[in-house]
Amino acid sequence: MENGGAGTLWIRQVLLLFVLPGMSQVGSEPGRFLVAEEMQSGSFVGNVAKDLGLEVGELSARGARVVSNDNKQRLRLDTNTGDLLLSETLDREELCGSAEPCVLYFQVLMNNPMQFLQIELEVRDINDHSPVFLEKEMLLEIPENSPAGAVFLLESAKDLDVGVNAVKSYTISPNSHFHIKMRVNPDNRKYPELILDKALDYEEEPELSFILTAVDGGSPPRSGTALVRVVVMDINDNTPEFEQTFYEVNIPENSVLGSLVVTVSAWDLDSGINGEISYTFSHASEEIRKTFEINQKSGEVSLKASLDFEAMDSYSIIIQATDGGGLFGKSTVRIQVMDVNDNAPEIAVSSITSPIPENWPETVVMVFSIRDKDSGENGKMVCSIPEDLPFLLKSSVENYYTLETESPLDREIRAEYNITITVTDLGTPRLQTQQNITVLVSDVNDNAPAFSQSSYTLFVPENNSPALHIGSVSATDRDSGSNAQVTYSLLPPRDPHLPLASLVSINADNGQLFALRSLDFEALRAFEFRVGAADRGSPALRSEALVRVAVLDDNDNPPFVLYPPQNGSAPCTELLPRAAEAGYLVSKVVAVDGDSGQNAWLSFQLLKATEPGLFSVWPHNGEVRTARPLGERDAARHRLVVLVRDSGEPALSASVTLHVLLVDGFSQPYLPPPEAAPAQAQADSLTVYLVVALAAVSSLFLFSVLLFVAVRLCRRDRAASGGRCSVPEGRFPGHLVDVSGAGTLSQSYQYEVCLTGGSRTNEFKFLKPIIPNLPPQCPGKDIEENPTFPGSFEFNIQ
Repeated sequence: MENGGAGTLWIRQVLLLFVLPGMSQVGSEPGRFLVAEEMQSGSFVGNVAKDLGLEVGELSARGARVVSNDNKQRLRLDTNTGDLLLSETLDREELCGSAEPCVLYFQVLMNNPMQFLQIELEVRDINDHSPVFLEKEMLLEIPENSPAGAVFLLESAKDLDVGVNAVKSYTISPNSHFHIKMRVNPDNRKYPELILDKALDYEEEPELSFILTAVDGGSPPRSGTALVRVVVMDINDNTPEFEQTFYEVNIPENSVLGSLVVTVSAWDLDSGINGEISYTFSHASEEIRKTFEINQKSGEVSLKASLDFEAMDSYSIIIQATDGGGLFGKSTVRIQVMDVNDNAPEIAVSSITSPIPENWPETVVMVFSIRDKDSGENGKMVCSIPEDLPFLLKSSVENYYTLETESPLDREIRAEYNITITVTDLGTPRLQTQQNITVLVSDVNDNAPAFSQSSYTLFVPENNSPALHIGSVSATDRDSGSNAQVTYSLLPPRDPHLPLASLVSINADNGQLFALRSLDFEALRAFEFRVGAADRGSPALRSEALVRVAVLDDNDNPPFVLYPPQNGSAPCTELLPRAAEAGYLVSKVVAVDGDSGQNAWLSFQLLKATEPGLFSVWPHNGEVRTARPLGERDAARHRLVVLVRDSGEPALSASVTLHVLLVDGFSQPYLPPPEAAPAQAQADSLTVYLVVALAAVSSLFLFSVLLFVAVRLCRRDRAASGGRCSVPEGRFPGHLVDVSGAGTLSQSYQYEVCLTGGSRTNEFKFLKPIIPNLPPQCPGKDIEENPTFPGSFEFNIQ
């Protein structure tokens, strides 16, 4: 209703403009501009803002435009600069004819508030027309009895220009009878008079002629000529008379040029030349002379220019019949122009509403009127628009229409409509006019934001800095303006134990996500939350998306050594037989890393050794092996420092110390190569046989001696005595080499050790393990306290 009221007020103001075109709405002097005729379209006329004291921005803000009384847009206003420009080439003669000055009136119409500024445009004449005599040959019939000094009127030249560019002077070619005298009529137009200097003699010279020249005052001057023929007549005492004193004729406006309009007829009672009649227009206007012509001999009036019923529907012409003696009679001809359908309908727009909100029913888009300059059936009209558009036309008062929406519009489907309004008259043939308008559809918040993905996966390295940008979510809204401005927020997590508010935050304007604190891969590897997107419409519409954050591991945990243990009070000692060959597995370092992936790939390196070159560490599994066979000169104790390093960037490391004790005669499950086993077995069998034989003989002899000595002693002391076999009380480490290649000391064993009976050597006999899978022992302390344990075995002889 508010829009309708504003439109009605505007229409009333426009009507007021046409009713009172000369009234100034602001009470100030009108702006006056000067322009020369025939200037090209687009030529600069003046600056409205400068001449009228307005701000340039005010013109644009208030929608200023130029209107005229006749609805013709001869000027246009550039509201950005305030310049007034020509919309078409102006012809002063067409606009004002002979009127001087030629002033056109315009109004500058501004809205909010409504204001009219009067503009006067003076079209300055240029010398673009030459003086023209309507009759190229003037015939003067002068009685021979005319006295010297008699004055005869000549037809003046017509110059469409005005002012200084109008006719300035007349001259005639030299002759002995006449001279020219200039006269000025009351409307300030100059016309020539022919003055008789010398009496005429019909018998001596019945006819004479000279050239009449009209010169204008332009620069450079233009001129026009006409031939003046003077016929000397005898005395005439009868005037011509017409058959009818009044003629009335009807003629269609589309009559072809040269067609006969009417034929007038007159007679004269005189004879000879005094009875010869010629027909001319008397005191005819320029418009009549331009439109019609008359045959001087026959009195036939024919069409010379096209007729326009809408411009002039009738003509009244006075025809003069002049006889040879200069006497004349008059008759009036009235020509009535009949209308034909030669004007297409016209459309005048009163108001246009654009843009219009979507989803609004039956909205008035445009108010306009139609007219046809023709009359009768030729002026009846039919108005229509295309049927495939959601608009309809409604007729209000006579020839006024409204263009309305037929149903609610959807801006997201179509935001702009180009509507062609067609007006067709009912004449024959039918003529039509089309008016194209563009209707924009404004947005209403009817679309919720839509995320580019239903779920997002973000990767964040652990130990990140606070406020780190970890990724973004994006949502778009099909609406426009504020209805399409999206605001992002974090939604409450579904897991009540997830401290989402302390983990991440989101930029409400652009959807960027930030980690609020440093994340720990080992504590929290991934978490999920939901993000909401809401537009700024009223009411606001919302949508949500799932975001999954995966924490990427960083190399922030150094390797941790599991074996040998690092929390014992005494270091573990590994026993190594001196008979061990190169590649003998001494021990294995076992370590783990709290990181994952490449950061947990461990490598081992021998960092420091008591004797370099004796031991080596396999880099991939941490096995400590002998690098060469052991020698007698190698120290009994060795201290190895093994470095464990991960593959992270930068790499982290840890070190562990191994204590290795070399022992003599410590048996080991060492397997010789397969090809040497049979020969070695045969040699061992022969040796055994020899040793057994020698031992048997020696034992028998020794037994006899000892038995003899013992019997004697027993008898002497009368006491009985017995012998016993002693074994060392210390425990050996239960580590045995794993030769399976697995690289891990998988089992621990404990053996019984005993010296062979009757032997004074340090040979050991290994029995089968009696307690498998025992945890590793650390007997290094006991061994260090009794370093000479091979020689501590005691034998008690009974």
